[in-house]
Amino acid sequence: MSEFNNVTIVREANVYFDGAVTSRTVLFPNGEKKTLGIMLPGEYTFNTGAAELMEILAGELELQIAGESAWRTIAGGEEFNVPANSSFTMKVTKVSDYCCSFLG
Repeated sequence: MSEFNNVTIVREANVYFDGAVTSRTVLFPNGEKKTLGIMLPGEYTFNTGAAELMEILAGELELQIAGESAWRTIAGGEEFNVPANSSFTMKVTKVSDYCCSFLG
């Protein structure tokens, strides 16, 4: 899906890591919540409350989810899931455009 219709956008940005990762929150009429953002090259660790689906729309990164020993390469057009109450580390190698869906 390349566009969202009939949504509310939260005006204030979510800014992490001194501005290297930013996003905007998108709220859907059915209660669903997503964020759309950009990550600059660097290494970032995020903690999850709810389970998340991360869609990498463009760019490239290395991914390690808590409890996994191996790193995986994720490129534009690919996605990954992160369990609730967990964490994940991304080594962003190319500016990456993403959509994060909060599940559950």
